[in-house]
Amino acid sequence: MHLISTPRGRKSDIDWIACAGPRIRERFLNELSEGALLALPYLFEFWAMAHQLPPEGDWRTWVVMGGRGAGKTRAGAEWVRAQIEGARPKDPGRARRVALVGETIEQVREVMVFGESGILACSPPDRRPVWRATRKLLEWPNGATAQVFSAHEPESLRGPQFDAAWVDELAKWKRAEECWDMLQFCLRLGDDPRAVVTTTPRNVGVLKTILANPSTAVTHAPTEANRAFLAESFLEEVRTRYAGTRLGRQELDGVLLEDAEGALWTSAGLEAARIEEAPALDRVVVAVDPPVSGHAASDECGIVAVGAVTQGPPQDWRAVVLEDASVSGASPQGWAEAALAAMKRHGADRLVAEVNQGGDLVESVIRQIDPMVPYRAVRASRGKGARAEPVAALYEQGRVKHLRGLVALEDQMCRMTARGYEAKGSPDRVDALVWALHEVMIAPAAKWVRPRVRTLG
Repeated sequence: MHLISTPRGRKSDIDWIACAGPRIRERFLNELSEGALLALPYLFEFWAMAHQLPPEGDWRTWVVMGGRGAGKTRAGAEWVRAQIEGARPKDPGRARRVALVGETIEQVREVMVFGESGILACSPPDRRPVWRATRKLLEWPNGATAQVFSAHEPESLRGPQFDAAWVDELAKWKRAEECWDMLQFCLRLGDDPRAVVTTTPRNVGVLKTILANPSTAVTHAPTEANRAFLAESFLEEVRTRYAGTRLGRQELDGVLLEDAEGALWTSAGLEAARIEEAPALDRVVVAVDPPVSGHAASDECGIVAVGAVTQGPPQDWRAVVLEDASVSGASPQGWAEAALAAMKRHGADRLVAEVNQGGDLVESVIRQIDPMVPYRAVRASRGKGARAEPVAALYEQGRVKHLRGLVALEDQMCRMTARGYEAKGSPDRVDALVWALHEVMIAPAAKWVRPRVRTLG
């Protein structure tokens, strides 16, 4: 996969004018003929954002991946125009037969064809295609056609052949892999058949397979990139509601969030655990998973604050993850200061630190800064996955909640399995979380003894 954020090598006159100052742009517009002014709204390269322009190079699939309202549909519609239209209305373009594939026929028609950013809305009057409803077909003045397909019916792609395709919101299709495979067999016309995929990312196999293909190019943008064309009230509402959550990263930032196969935590489960405010807490701890060394290339130092409500028997106890205060590349003094600062912010009762790597030096570093800090050293005797399983069980029981702003921690959680951590590096944030929840929930519960009630007989 070749990831780009801006088109390379595009230094045309249009690019130069678009970047020029107001006086130069005004002079340029005043010198245009009436015909040129009428054509200007349809010159997409003049108005497009970087992620909406196709990358250069030898790619077969271009994935436009972004947040809601980031301009993905417009990018797809304009790419189809660029493939089909020639220099004049009846001149042939690069493509003659195009497939338009969406989740349903209705969605293709209402979004990709007739939508506000669809093909008809983007096309100039002298090149606008005609919709043939009975044939589910768009027909251009130069004879090119675009045929509509539903992802619910992959078998409908057996037989037709095309030299281009536009696929919309592939990541939400129920039969995505089967439909995508059938489409690949259809792209066999012309010298260079290509497809564009416009989608909000979701953790589905077919999208990850496409992104991993060397012949795939990607452009990406968050919702905010297109804010000039979005209602300010919409942006304010969704950011207020979803900022600092994994759902917000996916739907607004357009980030592909991956859950490892067999993960102990899932994105859906963590979103269900989200709360806006912590209740009154009986106990708060900060846990630290120190790195082996303290320099820029070392692992992160996991620092996580967790509070608990421990009234009644252990099965009634509840915990809240308050903050991920982890730091990267910090010196021993740096991460110790960060951990103690987190304790102060949350009024923590105790600092818990894993000492497998640092031994007594961990406590020594901390006490050099605060000699009186309530401190407990813990040592791991089992693997990371085995240590994490009892904590994951607390989540399954609905006994642990998350505040906002824990996305980096949650990313690691969704890659932790019983076999271990399924990603590069070390899950230091998860390790700190596990130690914190063990301290406030699991260890005290193991010591809790229900009083025996004597009966008179």
